[in-house]
Amino acid sequence: MSNLVSAKDFFSGEKVQAKFQEILGQKSKGFITSVLQVVNSNGYLQKADPKSVYTAAMIAATLDLNINNALGYAYIVPYGQQAQFQIGYKGLIQLAQRTGEYKSINAVPIDEGNLISWNPLTEELETDFTKPATGKIVGYAARFELLNGFSKTVYWTTEQVQAHGKKYSKTYSGKNSPWNTNFESMALKTVLKAALSKYGIMSVEMNRATVADQSVVKDYDPETETIDVEYVDNDAQKAIDTPQKQKLEDLEGAYTSIEMGMLTVDELAEQYELTDVQLKAVREYENNLKEAKK
Repeated sequence: MSNLVSAKDFFSGEKVQAKFQEILGQKSKGFITSVLQVVNSNGYLQKADPKSVYTAAMIAATLDLNINNALGYAYIVPYGQQAQFQIGYKGLIQLAQRTGEYKSINAVPIDEGNLISWNPLTEELETDFTKPATGKIVGYAARFELLNGFSKTVYWTTEQVQAHGKKYSKTYSGKNSPWNTNFESMALKTVLKAALSKYGIMSVEMNRATVADQSVVKDYDPETETIDVEYVDNDAQKAIDTPQKQKLEDLEGAYTSIEMGMLTVDELAEQYELTDVQLKAVREYENNLKEAKK
């Protein structure tokens, strides 16, 4: 019996059907059909352990991301005899939008004819899209702006993106890897993920996607949101080491969040990995605000 038949049998099981029904409701049947179509269209996935396909699909389901490859929200890709969950840049944008904290967010390829200059120190990217494109993509840029006015631009050259992919993705050179079948999409995801994970506001969903992205999900419990992964991607490993937390890079952003009532100090401490100095600073800032309002 082939793994494809086993996958069909696996996803036809009552418990599996019930779990997807619980998470997706009426969309569950269409989602399972999409999963099997993805498996059917990829000979390597047909050889993968059906349970790994299930756990990768379960991550996408709990994030409510369609795994149709053509849409670019999320992918299920083979890694040896296992299946990986990979989020696409459109999926990252959708998860960011759901936080309600982003005013704008985008990622674009930069053609050689449109690039004027990039200053990595000031993070000023100067472009002119009225000039004719040459057809040579020299880099990829991501930019977002929060509702509180904070904005960030990240630009990587094509060579930087390629080097990152080769270093951190073990499926980079695979024939059916998204890096080969849709390099632009993966490049845009890479720079957008770098911008959001370091500077953006990360929801629980976004952290979960970062942990699972490009790692083999050995087990996933949607009820406890426990993810057991086999380390593949270094960025995901960093997220596992500090689950659902990120380092606070910008105190000014924290001050703005407190001043505008977006987050309390306790909420900041829960969401971010604060040093003792940072925690003391934001507490003093909050106390000063309270004193000023008296």
